[in-house]
Amino acid sequence: MGKITITINKKALNQAFGQAGCRIRAFTREVRRDIDAICDRDPAVKSRAEAALLYSGFHALLAYRAANRLYQKKYYTVARFVSQTARFFTGIEIHPGATIGHGLFIDHGSGVVIGETTIIGNNCTLYQGVTLGGTGKDSGKRHPTLGNNVMVGAGAKVLGNFTVGDGAKIAAGAVVLGPVPPNCTAVGIPAHIVRRDGNKVDPIDLDQVHIPDPVAQELCAVRHSLLTLEKRLAQLEEKE
Repeated sequence: MGKITITINKKALNQAFGQAGCRIRAFTREVRRDIDAICDRDPAVKSRAEAALLYSGFHALLAYRAANRLYQKKYYTVARFVSQTARFFTGIEIHPGATIGHGLFIDHGSGVVIGETTIIGNNCTLYQGVTLGGTGKDSGKRHPTLGNNVMVGAGAKVLGNFTVGDGAKIAAGAVVLGPVPPNCTAVGIPAHIVRRDGNKVDPIDLDQVHIPDPVAQELCAVRHSLLTLEKRLAQLEEKE
């Protein structure tokens, strides 16, 4: 029998192992940042092991990172299969085409939807029920862009192709349909700015529970106008 000779290109082999090592280190670094985000921002977590094993937001991000790599290599169907499987187990739907920075914390996570062309910066926080979506059947970039250190409260909807600036906060239940400047707080339906660079635009202090009610404010303004008109009418009647 003849001998079989196998030639190994050591340089190519070392290069392949080097690239694989770089990818593994990058993936490990992203995982650590995701766990750090949970430990830094959730007072309920007791250990890093708990964050890694029991937090659905972390599991959804792991699946997203795998699906995103497949999506970038144009394995679109397989990528969507991974993302939809993760949605089934976590209740969080992240399209594999989305762009997500490091340190994203999805708290509780149930009902969170992140669209295909969404861009999320570093160290952002999303609470349950958040939607980062589009407003129709537009093609191209049709989902929002979140800067760094953005907080989106529970149930908030951010819809359309615009930018939410660095350090911005969106209150629970808000519906944001336009840009939010950096370091501003937006509340209401549709959302409007109530804080800018730490200064109050409205006289009511804001957190996720005690937020101003724009409908109630408008009703108060109408009531004040009616009282003013009634007072003026009474004065005119007295003169007659």
